Amino acid sequence: MTSRFASPCCFSYRMLRGRNFPGKVLLSRKADSSSNVRGNSSESRSSDEDGHSFSSGAGRNRDLQDINGNELGSSSSAGSPGESSSREASADAPRPGSGGRATDTARVARFKKELAASTVNLDALRELSWSGVPADMRPMIWRLLLGYSPSNTDRREMVLSMKRQEYVEDIAQFFDIPDEDRTEDEIRTVRQIAVDIPRTVPDVTFFHQPTIQTSLERILNIWAVRHPASGYVQGINDLATPFLVVFLSEHFEGEMETWDLSKLPPEKLTQVEADSYWCLSKLLDRIQDHYTFAQPGIQRLVFKLKELVRRIDEPVARHVEEQGLDFLQFAFRWFNCLLIREVPFSLVSRLWDTYLAEGDAFPEYLVYACASFLLTWTDQLQQLDFQEMVLFLQHLPTKRWTHQELEMVLSRAFMWRVMFDRSPSHLNSG
Repeated sequence: MTSRFASPCCFSYRMLRGRNFPGKVLLSRKADSSSNVRGNSSESRSSDEDGHSFSSGAGRNRDLQDINGNELGSSSSAGSPGESSSREASADAPRPGSGGRATDTARVARFKKELAASTVNLDALRELSWSGVPADMRPMIWRLLLGYSPSNTDRREMVLSMKRQEYVEDIAQFFDIPDEDRTEDEIRTVRQIAVDIPRTVPDVTFFHQPTIQTSLERILNIWAVRHPASGYVQGINDLATPFLVVFLSEHFEGEMETWDLSKLPPEKLTQVEADSYWCLSKLLDRIQDHYTFAQPGIQRLVFKLKELVRRIDEPVARHVEEQGLDFLQFAFRWFNCLLIREVPFSLVSRLWDTYLAEGDAFPEYLVYACASFLLTWTDQLQQLDFQEMVLFLQHLPTKRWTHQELEMVLSRAFMWRVMFDRSPSHLNSG
């Protein structure tokens, strides 16, 4: 990143004071190898081309730094009960390089406390989840954040059992039927889904397994039949994959490439499918007009992204325009697939922790996340002509990204949203 972002950060300190940050927003380069993951022999990582390293701290309302490391402010007493003590206890503790926020001992304890309540406080759970969810708690928390699982503990098993049974009935009614019982539109959808499934997350061999592909086929076909206003749209196949992996993780340990699905009882696989289907439905309810005719929701967000980039980094916006590159040419896929295809799949669950924690504000936050993602390469973009830029944006150098890079994108997006929320024109270059 270039230094032009530092000035707006400092300028906006007064607007940022008192806001509830989901974690420490750290936008500085790390020179100290003790805090840089590249100096940790137990866990390797790669930096981007500029050598950036970034992380988020434990708790909200923490100190804010601009990209030059200047302190923008420290928190008041607005933190959650018990959080101040956890900050003091962990102030000097080294942070793990990959997903450290989600496994911080104090935060894990807070997650357990929230989940142990007879009625889960969803606002508190969202705030905790924004900065990452512990992997072993993620299935339960995602169900809660999406409203699929009731916050009331007494009703939870009954509701989940009913919804899972409803999905089993849907399989019999909508999927396990001959083509003679389908409409022409449904037959076309079945064929399109059959074409798209082998293309789903093609660089991850786990999704090449016939068992997974059959589960995806059922989920997508049933969703299409039950949502005739939009039907199946290419890209929805990608959105089902994080749910399948997260809910399968309740039954397996280790890396997903090592999971032997043949050892999973069929009734458990059906439960995973059902949970994935209902959670996908809940997610798509929040962005329904992304997948209706002409996908107006996506077009609207692309327009907002273009305007936001112009106001944050006018030189980049001007260069893109001068080269004749339309934001729709690269950002449509970002919004259509929620950046799943742009980052390593190993980071998608962490990315979606923040998405789901945003709740109804998710579409708005997604615009800022895409702007932050794009402007990670602000210097490189200004050196490219049209053809080079198209190729660069189609094959972004993110294959070696770790949680560090992703945390930077998410934190910067959060900070920009807070700035514009308080003063919509303060970054307007004109």
